[in-house]
Amino acid sequence: MSAFCGEALPANSIFVFLHEHRDVLFPDEMFADLFAAVGRRSVPPSVVAAVMVLQRLEGLSDREAVDRFTFDARWRYAAGVGGWDGAGRAGFAHTVLVDMRERLRRSERPDRIFEVALTAARNAGLIGRRRVLDSTPLYDAVATMDTITLIRSAIRGLLGVAGPDLAGLLRVVLHGLSSGDDYTSSAKPLIDWDDKPAREALIDSRARDGHALLAALDGREDLPEPVAQAMRLLATVLGQDLETGPEGTLRIARKVAADRVISTVDPQARHGHKTNHRGFDGYKGHIAVDPDSEIVTATVVTAGNTGDVEPVADLITDLTDPDGGRGNGTAAVYGDAAYGAAEILDRLDRAGIDAKTKVQQPVAPTGKFTKDRFGIDLDQQRVTCPNGTVRPIRRVKDHPRHAGKADFGAACTTCPLREQCTNAKTGRSITIGHHEARLTAARARQQDPAWKADYRATRPKVERKIAHLMRRRHGGRRARMRGRIRIAADFNLLAAAANLARLATLGLTHTGHDWTLHPA
Repeated sequence: MSAFCGEALPANSIFVFLHEHRDVLFPDEMFADLFAAVGRRSVPPSVVAAVMVLQRLEGLSDREAVDRFTFDARWRYAAGVGGWDGAGRAGFAHTVLVDMRERLRRSERPDRIFEVALTAARNAGLIGRRRVLDSTPLYDAVATMDTITLIRSAIRGLLGVAGPDLAGLLRVVLHGLSSGDDYTSSAKPLIDWDDKPAREALIDSRARDGHALLAALDGREDLPEPVAQAMRLLATVLGQDLETGPEGTLRIARKVAADRVISTVDPQARHGHKTNHRGFDGYKGHIAVDPDSEIVTATVVTAGNTGDVEPVADLITDLTDPDGGRGNGTAAVYGDAAYGAAEILDRLDRAGIDAKTKVQQPVAPTGKFTKDRFGIDLDQQRVTCPNGTVRPIRRVKDHPRHAGKADFGAACTTCPLREQCTNAKTGRSITIGHHEARLTAARARQQDPAWKADYRATRPKVERKIAHLMRRRHGGRRARMRGRIRIAADFNLLAAAANLARLATLGLTHTGHDWTLHPA
């Protein structure tokens, strides 16, 4: 059967690649630290690692992966376990995969499978000095909760971790209140949901229950950490959605908290927006890709409401670290307008990296003159309007974005271009950012035809890679677990599996000393 697989499978198949190079990629000693305190199960780590890669490529559950390993000849060929004549390993419990993920997560090198694939690509000269960045939504694996469900769930969670004695004390507190809710069921209380006063009374009573429990535990220093975490979650839930009404009742606030917890089951998930008109609940997966080899060089997972700017430093560490990436030529980073922020341009410039990120052109409401119609002279610290009026730039202190401002004020009153410029009663104002010169230079540079051609030829490659990673065959966008750390590990493993499949497609071979695309 092994000879049959070797002849029947394409030479650039991931199954053939793992069969030939599994022991080089995943030697058992590479995982020795995971089993130093508690011994491993009888399944060799190299076999488990190969199964994890194939599992993530096909988007399978743990039970499905073990089933595939047991009965699919290609998987057994890739894992090198034989068993065609009944003498090899028949299978293993799906909990072996659960155990391996947890050991990796708690280790000092949780992303070692990704690192192995990246090192092989780097040693073969496949990783250059260019990176393309982008992000994609990862939908959470839990239901988004409304306010009343959040409050009741947070209270139930606190009662659940409190322990018998403390839980009994807290239930005495609840019995002294008027809600009458024992919080043993996750179902919503039975009320007439079309009756507004009934809904308001329900919210007020459950919120007061939550505040009473927090007051009962306030100041206690002997609380276990799970109880303290449950208290913090309850306090967050109560504080993010509620306000005190005119009559002293607690009601839902007519606003959405900036960092709103949307589920007590996965409290790290957040409301996110990929565009102004497209929202999602969950997380964001961020990647950096080498556009020439199409190898993913870094991954980061953040909450859904995190901007694309924040994880950039972690995505390009191999370009900014003196001991990091190898390769010839000037480093360059490509990205859409989400990566054209001034702080990104500044970071790349200070690191000597060519910024191929788009910078948005200035905008103005209802067709008015945009900012680039004004002459901004930073050397002379003055701004000239389209009508020729000159105003000095006055300094703005302690503002995170604005360094200065030019006010045209009274000059706009008699200006013949006023209707084309502003509707403000106080006249037009022009703000000057801390990185105004850098943004202006970037906008001018991206008008160059050569710059546009390079951007159009390079930038779409990351979108294709994301589309590839998010295919239904790989599990789609739906997160397979809860919590940012576990989802980040799973996203990183997906990138590792995709990289290994890419290396197989490219024909990477280990010569006994190093990796190469062209063995001698």
